[in-house]
Amino acid sequence: MHVLVMGASRGIGCEAVKVALDQGHSVRAFARNIAHIGLTHDRLEKYSGDALVPQDVERALVGVDAVIQVLGVRNRDLFGPIDLFSRATDILVPLMIRQGVSRLAAVTGFGAGDSAAVLGPFQRVPFRVLFGRAYDDKTRQEERIISSGLDWTLWRPGVLINGAASGKAKILMTPAEWRNGIVTRADVAANIVLHLEDKKMFHQKPVIVRF
Repeated sequence: MHVLVMGASRGIGCEAVKVALDQGHSVRAFARNIAHIGLTHDRLEKYSGDALVPQDVERALVGVDAVIQVLGVRNRDLFGPIDLFSRATDILVPLMIRQGVSRLAAVTGFGAGDSAAVLGPFQRVPFRVLFGRAYDDKTRQEERIISSGLDWTLWRPGVLINGAASGKAKILMTPAEWRNGIVTRADVAANIVLHLEDKKMFHQKPVIVRF
């Protein structure tokens, strides 16, 4: 596949670029500062752009088969108004439809959408204080994607940590299974790419953690 990774300069996005290349895909790595993408490969195209600029996103979508959307905000921005996730998705989704790109794998998080109901009572209050504004907007992001008509998967990682892929991450598909836990960014990226062509993952909202 020809895969567009949005948010490719760090974290899950950077790891997804590595995995996708290892698995034989061609990758267009989209980031505001491509100088931070410390990778080279004959199937890698580095693309400088802003997820909030429609012209940048539209050009990046030309010729791709799938999109991995990984968005993030800085810790210092968590206590102000946050709308990055929904605004970027409001731009991306109609442009994907216009370009005929149907496959979208988006990273949100455990605590977004209907997974918020599974947060334990001792998690809920500190979670809301620290991450409430971000996750309210991640919920809006999910709502836009779910109603899009695209072949989407919403990946909801638990508490993200650094480290190599362990192969031990658990994909929890149903609300009865959902629970919080830690997971490496590399494990999340590996599973996103592994299931990018898996039609059984279309229209699913898996939580991913490592116990």
